[in-house]
Amino acid sequence: MAEENLSAVLHAQGDLRLENRAIPQPGPNEVLLQMHSVGICGSDVHYWQCGRIGDFVVTKPMVLGHEASGRVVKVGSAVKHLEAGDRVAVEPGAPREMDEFFKNGRYNLSPTIFFCATPPDDGNLCRYYKHSADFCYKLPNNVTFEEGALIEPLSVGIHACRRAGVTIGSTVLICGAGPIGLVCLLVAKAMGASHVVITDMLPERLTMAKELGADFQLKVNRGVEPQQLAKSVEDLLGAQPHVTIECSGVESSIQTAIYATRSGGVVALVGVGAQMVTVPLINAALREVDIRGVFRYCNTWPMAIAMLASGKVNVKPLVTHRFPLEQAAQAFETTRQGLGIKVMLKCDPQDQNP
Repeated sequence: MAEENLSAVLHAQGDLRLENRAIPQPGPNEVLLQMHSVGICGSDVHYWQCGRIGDFVVTKPMVLGHEASGRVVKVGSAVKHLEAGDRVAVEPGAPREMDEFFKNGRYNLSPTIFFCATPPDDGNLCRYYKHSADFCYKLPNNVTFEEGALIEPLSVGIHACRRAGVTIGSTVLICGAGPIGLVCLLVAKAMGASHVVITDMLPERLTMAKELGADFQLKVNRGVEPQQLAKSVEDLLGAQPHVTIECSGVESSIQTAIYATRSGGVVALVGVGAQMVTVPLINAALREVDIRGVFRYCNTWPMAIAMLASGKVNVKPLVTHRFPLEQAAQAFETTRQGLGIKVMLKCDPQDQNP
């Protein structure tokens, strides 16, 4: 094993450094991973640019990265289901205690959960990283490391579609065709949605959405009224959608989501924007449109792995840029500029393959 552990560390707002850290040793229920592929998420860029997301503030140096896969190099004394050499995908949220949320299966809501690259917890954009073995999942031979890393955003799509009740025959509106909107599209189609409309302001994102299976693509022009946009969605589908999944967090888009959804339907809020937004709440109430929050995910990795291994979902086209870990600064700048879809960092200097 190499002795250096190159890590992408955020020291403060705008201060991202590459530095060597000690290689951690796994506890009894942990595994040490040699990281292979780590995707850059919008939240990583937001911490870099702003030093905080909501109440989560960077107050000490923090390793970034939470969309990750790697290879087991050492196992803790109590770990039975993994061994050195196993290829695994990392679920970044691992509960610290068996509280009420853990017991009822919604551990993502636990207030004390460990979560990679969320202050004060370090992420895994580094050469070596230790993690709870129970939240590392073996990858089948036909699933690549990059696909393993993309299970994290894919899980957001799975959780969102579950929360929204997407099922066979559902018609779905997805607001925003960034990485999360696109995985919601993939999952909605895999779960049986009959028709999916997806919106965005960028034509190149809508082109990618069409290639990934969107039935209708609707370009949003700046200044268009939410009710007008909702009418355009209805015209495309021939009826209002059963479900809307809002992935932008933009106030006007949330308004569109409510106006567009048919009475008795569901709006799932995935995108995170301003703390306070003005929405047509009475419109939703009088039409019994349910508004449901989505926070990360839980119990999604096994389903995601099955989707990828079976070929029901193909996430490979989402990766548009690749950089070695040494070029982390360039990779982050590429993501900040909104170039491509998903930027992937390669952490193993001996294996830069997907």
